[in-house]
Amino acid sequence: MHHLQRRAVLLGAGLLAGMVSSPFTSGTPASAQPSATEADLALLRRTFALANEARANGNTPFGALVADAGGNVIVERGNESAPPDGDPTRHAEVVATAAAWHVLGDDGMNAATLYASAEPCAMCAGAAYWTGIGRIVYGMPENRLLELTGNNPENPTFSLPCREVLAHGQRPITIVGPLLEDEAAQPHQGYWS
Repeated sequence: MHHLQRRAVLLGAGLLAGMVSSPFTSGTPASAQPSATEADLALLRRTFALANEARANGNTPFGALVADAGGNVIVERGNESAPPDGDPTRHAEVVATAAAWHVLGDDGMNAATLYASAEPCAMCAGAAYWTGIGRIVYGMPENRLLELTGNNPENPTFSLPCREVLAHGQRPITIVGPLLEDEAAQPHQGYWS
């Protein structure tokens, strides 16, 4: 019994610590979000083209790329999880960050940016975190994606913002988005119905 009480106290303390460090409870106004540059918007638009290419190749319409500190594209990918036989972990963000890490290593990834056509899901946010990415710029937010996909079994969307996932990590990641939402939604039009 004592072990269970101790575990509950530690779990409660952990949740409280997570809430204290969460951007949703920090008192920082939403307008304090870092702004996007014209170069960011151009690279983000490239992810929309990658999402269209993924769709044309029979995959779900998501695209991502990683650019180094100088804005040079290191790797770009569309979703590679082609249902029903594909690997469901081959989201564009996961394959892009893994491939970029092999090129840039830890130091390079800390200064790199992941651009994603849609807000990274919990798995993709985790991959970005574990590969050391320093910044994420995304188009369509998770809640809008959920509106488009509904309960489609090809995309059992988490209703969980990447900011919330990444707020519980031990290192900060700059997150910019949502941006260009209507453009980001275009590759999804008619796909999920």
